[in-house]
Amino acid sequence: MTIEHTQDLAQIRAMVPEMRRVKSIHFIGIGGAGMSGIAEVLLNEGYQITGSDIAQNPVTERLVSKGATVYIGHQASNVADASVVVVSTAINEENPEIIAAREARTPIVRRAEMLAELMRFRHGIAVAGTHGKTTTTALVTQIYSEAGLDPTFVNGGLVKSAGTNARLGSSRILIAEADESDASFLHLQPMVSIVTNIEADHMDTYGGDFETLKQTFIDFLHNLPFYGQAVMCVDDPVVRELIPQVSRQVITYGFSKDADIRIENYVQEGQQGKFTVVREGKANLDITLNIPGRHNALNASAAIAVATEDDISDEAILKAMAGTEGTGRRFDHLGEYETGNGVAMLVDDYGHHPTEVDVTIQAARSGWADKRLVMIFQPHRYSRTRDLYDDFANVLEQVDVLILLDVYSAGEKPIAGADGRSLSRTIRGRGKIDPIFVADINTLPSVLANVIQGGDLVLTQGAGDVGRVAKQLESLQLDINKMQNV
Repeated sequence: MTIEHTQDLAQIRAMVPEMRRVKSIHFIGIGGAGMSGIAEVLLNEGYQITGSDIAQNPVTERLVSKGATVYIGHQASNVADASVVVVSTAINEENPEIIAAREARTPIVRRAEMLAELMRFRHGIAVAGTHGKTTTTALVTQIYSEAGLDPTFVNGGLVKSAGTNARLGSSRILIAEADESDASFLHLQPMVSIVTNIEADHMDTYGGDFETLKQTFIDFLHNLPFYGQAVMCVDDPVVRELIPQVSRQVITYGFSKDADIRIENYVQEGQQGKFTVVREGKANLDITLNIPGRHNALNASAAIAVATEDDISDEAILKAMAGTEGTGRRFDHLGEYETGNGVAMLVDDYGHHPTEVDVTIQAARSGWADKRLVMIFQPHRYSRTRDLYDDFANVLEQVDVLILLDVYSAGEKPIAGADGRSLSRTIRGRGKIDPIFVADINTLPSVLANVIQGGDLVLTQGAGDVGRVAKQLESLQLDINKMQNV
């Protein structure tokens, strides 16, 4: 199914009447997934959108094609005409555009504050959790679109059926990924909130205190109105622990026998997951989900829980699940390629936390058990590598061949012993596999020429620029034979 929409601009602008005073909105770091999505929705609402980033990318090119002005590089003059400036936590306070906006007394708001304004006059559905947010947001969007409800959505990754990570719909429904990494999801005031799971990540935001992280999720759920609804994964032990502390209506989902929306009889057949969803007081649903993995069955059941409570037809739910094209960089099957001695399968995945990497490996093993699993993994952030070092080693040694890149810093300074080379040594020392460490990502294609064989499943894994390498390999058709004969 391709997601389409219609819109009446005057009607949509009327949903946020007080923002009529705002003429021009400037985004610092407009090329990021979260920032670009909000910018595109506001652009389609008729606002003048400008933005800046350090480099051009397909996202900025798309925004320019839709009428935005995007500056490459940051300078004070970029914000001269802005009514408001939107920033993400990735932007340094010494950024010249922030300084200029302060001097001009131009309002500066965080990304989530602007998202909250979009949600204020709409029926908001917010998807939070350490893992699975992007896919769950896409699946909720898919169901509501299939039902003809034309939602607005803002996602942290590409919704492949829509060809974008954000779109302005004509209805009052807004579906959004809620980001806990900087606790900014506390700005949101949704009607429905999903919590997929809670694990230790982005702990610098929470002072290294897991109890603070848990309390922040409770606070997020209590942003719901008293008639709102919390949809929570009862399989996750931390989420289960928090349920008694949530003073809102709670709908649970999962494989657990006490889940309100329960998954049974899950099997994976290649790219598809098949299972039954048991719903109290309603007919069971026999689901064919066009994305693999038990974790995605959980993501789907969260979306089904929301749709069921909103009285969306079973037909729309079933069609959406079978027709979903998934999200960009989430077990993204890029194709099969001739290697000179057979065909290799290339998959790209964004997962960068040990739990995410583990479920991706399990999905690959379940759907393609006969294939040798070759993983190209790029750690993301030195702090995460340090904090979860042993977990990474435990997970990564499960693959057949591991090619380990150095850490994608995301602006962090190096931390001794928390780099790709150290992680490679640790895994090698365990004696299960012998990782190949590649210090320069640009040399990766030539390394792969000597590693990949016909019949392999090649998995590029991580949140950094390893995804760029996957696209390069896709465009090269992964012709290993030619590469070896150069």
